[in-house]
Amino acid sequence: MKTELWGQNKMESIGMDRVVGTDVEVSVTGTQAETTGGTKLPGDAWERILKRLRTELGEDIFSSWFGRMRLDTYDGATVTLSVPTSFLKSWIRANYLARIVALWQEEPLRVERVDLRVRPVEKRVLAKPAVPQPARPVLPRAGIAMQPRNVPAGVEGAAFDARHRFEALAVGRGNSIAVAAARQIASALAGDRIAYNPLFIHGGVGRGKTHILHAIGWEASEKPGGRRILHLSAQEFVFRFVNAIRSDGAIAFKERLREIDLLLIDDIQFMAGKATQREFCHTVNALIESGRQVVVVADRPPGELTELDERMRSRLAGGLVCEIGPLDPSMRREILNRRLAELGRDDPTFVIGDDVIDYIAAHVTGDGRDLEGSLNRLAAFARFSGEPVTLAYAERAIRDIVIQRERPQVRIENIQRAVAQHFRLSRQDLISSRRTQAVVRPRQIAMYLAKQMTLRSLPEIGKRFGNRDHTTVLHAVRKIEGLIAQSDDLAREVSELRRLIQDLED
Repeated sequence: MKTELWGQNKMESIGMDRVVGTDVEVSVTGTQAETTGGTKLPGDAWERILKRLRTELGEDIFSSWFGRMRLDTYDGATVTLSVPTSFLKSWIRANYLARIVALWQEEPLRVERVDLRVRPVEKRVLAKPAVPQPARPVLPRAGIAMQPRNVPAGVEGAAFDARHRFEALAVGRGNSIAVAAARQIASALAGDRIAYNPLFIHGGVGRGKTHILHAIGWEASEKPGGRRILHLSAQEFVFRFVNAIRSDGAIAFKERLREIDLLLIDDIQFMAGKATQREFCHTVNALIESGRQVVVVADRPPGELTELDERMRSRLAGGLVCEIGPLDPSMRREILNRRLAELGRDDPTFVIGDDVIDYIAAHVTGDGRDLEGSLNRLAAFARFSGEPVTLAYAERAIRDIVIQRERPQVRIENIQRAVAQHFRLSRQDLISSRRTQAVVRPRQIAMYLAKQMTLRSLPEIGKRFGNRDHTTVLHAVRKIEGLIAQSDDLAREVSELRRLIQDLED
């Protein structure tokens, strides 16, 4: 007997030995375990599987690829999952299905196979937008035009944060070049000669990359001349491109993209899919050749975006590449003073001395979010406890942030460099497809150290080692852990590598 949780449609059966992909959002129907005619519905098991996937893959990847996956049916032997598009189905089959199958087999249910299907399109009546539509004609079904609330006229795509303007940006040694280039681009008028194209801005988390991108959009939108601006994250670009293909609007999508005067793309490292990357590269080429501006933001330089196509990396590196370095003391103090002024407007009774500001600026040396979070915590503690914010009080309140940030942040590139030098290899050997023993063991050690010494997820580590699957990284970590427990020589070797890596970071 087959118990149905969702609508029925023609499905494609995927055997238990097939490899699966990713990219789904989860809206689970029937999440409580029930029995119908003796058959248990695996709602609870599915929720556990989703939690494990979220933990293994990280929030960004999980939301991008698994946010729209549903549990449809279970007949006592076969689990049926559904996704809204054939693109998602193909991607998940190619990258994540094997892991999904393995997780189902670990549950206390009889599961012999997992079927993945494309569910029918759900027709919905959309409410009319609350803001006026752009005055210029918008091509239907292209998946590009969009007018968010509180966005300047002429801006399409994702909304800009009203707080993220150049006036609110702390400028110092670490970001001065990027900010200067961004200001020049933002102040240009339609038809002006373009000096830096594309502008590629990269840096670690919380260093102000997105702030600069939004500031460019705000200032450019307020200049005369009516520049057409498109602001999207890489994931949103992928989503719209897939929808355009599904709705036979690919040609209109491409034409609409090429009409943009200023293209702003955030988090390019998350642009998945060879077809999408190829189309994005064509778009960037067309815009640059026609004198339009492109600005791209990422967490690392183009040459290290190994998940992207080589041609795309080359194009992104062909303009001006600006790194945003760590916050210097003057920038940290400026960020703190700006946030303190905001908190003072909300609560005039919240006052802290310069000694506390100096302490935070000196000891919270991470990103801007840590700095703002430290002040937010002090404001909340002071309000709830009624105590004045003294230096001793601040030291107790943000002790965990200080301890966390005192530990050096290790980069995977330095791990690869240290391991390659130790084993007399090149960094390219570690990320290549070579499978000789002389390369495989050092690669596994490097993956193990990346997991132990960084906060990167398994999929992120796999991408930095030649786009390897997260299961390969997990295997390497477990393999080296086992060998270290058996071999004192290997344990000493790995310990020495840790010291070399720390020396590179210093």
